[in-house]
Amino acid sequence: MKLFTPANIGPVTLRNRTIRSAAFEGMGKDNNPTPQLRDYHWSVAEGGVGMTTLAYAGICRSALSFTTQLWLRPEIVAPLREITDGIHRFGAKASIQIGHCGNMTHIATAGGIPVGASSGFNLYSPTIVRGMKKDELKQMARNFGDAVRTARDAGFDCVEVHAGHGYLISQFLSPFTNHRRDKYGGSLQNRMRFMQECIEEVMKAAGSDMGVLVKTNMRDGFKGGMEIEECLSVARELENLGAHALVLSGGFVSKAPMYVMRGEMPIYSMTHYMKQWWLKYGVRMVGKMMIPTVPFKELYFLDDARLFRSELKMPLVYVGGVVKRENADTVLDREGFDFIQMGRALLNEPDFVNRMRDDLHHRCGCDHVNYCIARMYSREMACHKHLDNLPKKIVKEIAEIKQRDGKK
Repeated sequence: MKLFTPANIGPVTLRNRTIRSAAFEGMGKDNNPTPQLRDYHWSVAEGGVGMTTLAYAGICRSALSFTTQLWLRPEIVAPLREITDGIHRFGAKASIQIGHCGNMTHIATAGGIPVGASSGFNLYSPTIVRGMKKDELKQMARNFGDAVRTARDAGFDCVEVHAGHGYLISQFLSPFTNHRRDKYGGSLQNRMRFMQECIEEVMKAAGSDMGVLVKTNMRDGFKGGMEIEECLSVARELENLGAHALVLSGGFVSKAPMYVMRGEMPIYSMTHYMKQWWLKYGVRMVGKMMIPTVPFKELYFLDDARLFRSELKMPLVYVGGVVKRENADTVLDREGFDFIQMGRALLNEPDFVNRMRDDLHHRCGCDHVNYCIARMYSREMACHKHLDNLPKKIVKEIAEIKQRDGKK
């Protein structure tokens, strides 16, 4: 069984095959790390994970969607170093996800009109979006490289480049968001050009001592987005560019958000924590239509991921519905993947990896009602099972979702 054997991501050796996925924690403050963020990742490292990933660090000001995200810049190297030093003391490796949100932000947060592959309007923010100019793209690619250098200064072993889920690189890749008529739009080869430039800068900055993972879509998850054949071509190009591992995901936050995470979005829980009254009541009215349910099942990305495993030689990271030891063994031993990533399981049980080591039949206590996801855009990500005195309407909503899931 491979689960508890060491393995490499480029020059970096992990003690086992488990990685805490870059699930957004919402634990920053004013785009800086906090003791809460530190303590959470320390707990996951102590809980036995091979590597833990700090989620979504913006490569520049315009990359930010929320003030609770990290802005990866020299000013926060010292507190990040405290986090990575602790992760290393517990025997785990440290990674940080770097990316740019593209059109999924606001003027106040981004410091200007949100940018994307093309001009338009993002209904989910909602905001006007400005298409990036050609002379801006080279600098944006260099920002990715600078973020890697900052990550090294902060003690990270690896970086994970976010090239999926409808963020900026994904917005260039997808025909749904890329309507350009220059060399960055049109054919898939053109739509991959910005990604290529970013990854080239990342690999140059990573040098010989840092591992580079790339999170990429296997499908965008809706009609008019990228399907599996184009996504396979993107994955092959990432392999050619020298990325050390791919994280195989899917979905588009601004179009098919639950394709990424699966299950039902608890709309009342989501809106309960919103501060803007107009957004709160707007989402309550149309949230079910804008965020349709996609049923959860264990290993929900496995069918698509098998196709990538058969086509690629490089290390692949499976993510999506790993909730018990049996899932992990299936993915690694039977299906031939190199690593597994987990998010909600490690929020519910930070020591989930140690529990799987001690019990071949262990299953985490996550029930996938997605309360943690519903609140993370307004507050820190938290499992409802860890909280006392939740509002009665939230408790009722959670119970109703569980009941509906039980009937399926």
